[in-house]
Amino acid sequence: MGILYWGGYLQFAQAMLFAIEEINKRTDLLPGISLGYKIYDDCGSVARSIGVTLALVNGSEIVFAPSKTTCTRPAYVQAIIGATSSSTTIAVATVIGPFFVPVISHFATCACLSDKTKYPSFLRTIPSDYYQSRALAHLVKHFGWTWVGAIRTNNDYGNNGMATFTETAQQLGVCLEYSVSFFRTDPYAKIQRILDIIKASTSKVIVAFLARADLNVLLHEFSYHNLSGYQWVGSESWIFDSQTAALDIHHILDGAIGLSIPKAHVTGLREFILDEKPLNSSNNELFTEFWETLFSCKFKESSADIQRECTGHEDMTGVQNSFIDMSLMPIFNNIYKGVYAVAHAFHNILSCNNTCNKNLQLDPFMVLQHIRKIYFTTKEGDEVYFNENGDPAAKYDIINWQQKENGVVEFVTVGLYDTSLAAEKQLNLQSKSLIWVPVSVCSEKCPPGTRKVLQKGRPVCCYDCIRCAEGEINNITDSITCVKCLPEFWSNERRDACIKKEAVFLSYEEIMGALLTAASLFGACMTIGVIQIFFKYRKTPIVRANNSELSFLLLFSLILCFLCSLTFISQPSDWSCMLRHVAFGITFVLCISCLLGKTMVVLMAFRATRPGSNVQKWFGQTQQRLCVTAFTLMQVIICITWLTTSPPFPFKNFKEIKDKITLECALGSAVGFWAVLGYIGLLAILCFIFAFLARKLPDNFNEAKFITFSMLIFCAVWITFIPAYVSSPGKFSVAVEIFAILASSFGLLICIFIPKCYIILMKPEKNTKKRIMGKKVPQSL
Repeated sequence: MGILYWGGYLQFAQAMLFAIEEINKRTDLLPGISLGYKIYDDCGSVARSIGVTLALVNGSEIVFAPSKTTCTRPAYVQAIIGATSSSTTIAVATVIGPFFVPVISHFATCACLSDKTKYPSFLRTIPSDYYQSRALAHLVKHFGWTWVGAIRTNNDYGNNGMATFTETAQQLGVCLEYSVSFFRTDPYAKIQRILDIIKASTSKVIVAFLARADLNVLLHEFSYHNLSGYQWVGSESWIFDSQTAALDIHHILDGAIGLSIPKAHVTGLREFILDEKPLNSSNNELFTEFWETLFSCKFKESSADIQRECTGHEDMTGVQNSFIDMSLMPIFNNIYKGVYAVAHAFHNILSCNNTCNKNLQLDPFMVLQHIRKIYFTTKEGDEVYFNENGDPAAKYDIINWQQKENGVVEFVTVGLYDTSLAAEKQLNLQSKSLIWVPVSVCSEKCPPGTRKVLQKGRPVCCYDCIRCAEGEINNITDSITCVKCLPEFWSNERRDACIKKEAVFLSYEEIMGALLTAASLFGACMTIGVIQIFFKYRKTPIVRANNSELSFLLLFSLILCFLCSLTFISQPSDWSCMLRHVAFGITFVLCISCLLGKTMVVLMAFRATRPGSNVQKWFGQTQQRLCVTAFTLMQVIICITWLTTSPPFPFKNFKEIKDKITLECALGSAVGFWAVLGYIGLLAILCFIFAFLARKLPDNFNEAKFITFSMLIFCAVWITFIPAYVSSPGKFSVAVEIFAILASSFGLLICIFIPKCYIILMKPEKNTKKRIMGKKVPQSL
């Protein structure tokens, strides 16, 4: 079984070796199976990490420190322990993710790694920074520090951690005076800028979401400029680091408080590290160089120029070196748990009891699925499991830097933050002496366009600047109220002045108005063209049939129908509001009255052909004229009643569009408007019924068929118009009405007159009396 370690600290590699050797010696876990490993030093380089990951995916053998135990199977890596930094881990997890090789990190805390869509095979034994960032915000809030500064490492660890902290702090009423980023390779000008920002600030609390190496660079400059007197709040990366404390010789960080991974102990690990010798080390190649540096000696095999020969049995107990510093034991424990998580997954996959199923072929995806489901307890009593994001339960010790009499900094645990508890019990501070600098509470002035809103339970000087609502303004600084604009005005983008609302209406200049105008004029011209054709061929049978006088009157009314739609376009006025509805109602009644007369002519004409019938004398041309006049006069009376009682009038609608004024015509009397439409609808239904009854009468050119179809279109248009008109806002309701007028007008024109024009112009042989009367025409030989 292959495990790959990815990291840079030799101690971390030793912790993994300790866990592997302990597992290989056990008989209850993976009996009869030994774990192998490879170790790779990424040197903190993302580029190197990506390179070796690609090589690993391609099956290349990159062995920096292989185990000496001979593998009985191909050296397929089934899991990766590491890497240490978030940026390196992101690179590894991104490349290896599509292959589902488990990546278990012991120190990569970036909250972004919890995204399983981007990093499906990533897990970790250290809590996500999402919880740490929120815990820091709650810690700051607990002490009443509502005006703080922030410094973060300019990488995934610092930027993501600080983003979560900022979001949570704002929710808790904590304000950031500044937030700057830094990376250890930044030029000195960047450090100077950070110093200037801190010196110019009024806050006395600095939240440092920094990697240890970045803080150490800044600490040197802070000491040189004597940047003391600030309360530091630190992340787990440096708050428990003894090397950082040793570098702080000017006590810049005295009294620092922050979160640390809970203290841990792994029995036998310290002794394993101290007893490791280069001559018997399973990782000889990696360990030899370190040994030579530690004791300033050389092995014969490594150098011909030997100043002092290494024996390999030097005693490390008396050496002061970071290698024997056990303050990183919590991280060692994370590595220890990660290796055991892989081992337990293997144990479950291979169905191990007294023996394991060695014939089963492992694949990384199977291993990943089992690691996600593992749940076990270490020999120290730590429970190990992963949630749906591959994260462990989040628990932190709250550490306070307290200086002892001899000047040495002591890391005092003063509380606990446990996310597994109820929200009000997660932060638990013990009653011990804490060292911090009190801070003044203040807020920047609220600029014009905003108003002050006091934070609940906070002093008056602590407030948020809330932008004025739409339609309200404030043109002075630090105002507690916003003033509502008058109905005809609206607030500008900056909310510091009221500007006059734009008036909107259906105009000829806009595209929709221009298109409707063009359609109206085109329909009128088309109708005039039909009139010219009918006038030129007025003596032909097809024009004379069924009362040519009504045909010309119908065409004239259609011209009026097309043109009346123009009264709906342009800015509404007193006369245009009255004219548009009256013209619409009268012209359409005139049009339908003509159709009704023509339909009745067809019916009466065929009834008159029956023996003894005297119907025709009761419905001659005089009666037809009277019929059209009577129907139209009725609509005129309805319109006059409407105009005299409660006529339409121009209206400014402030509610339809909040930042604009909609100019429209109010109906005045809704009863009058719907009476006009209802009368048109009644005549249309009558016309449709008569035309429907006459559709099968014997005639080669029975006009009733075309009238029936045109009435179907007319009724369909106006039935659809009602819900569309009611639901359309502002000028769009006007456009809907114009569209209904044009659509129904075109329907009448095309269905009734275009077939006749087609025969007149294209089929003149059919324009004969015999054809019209339905008599057969002899075929020419």
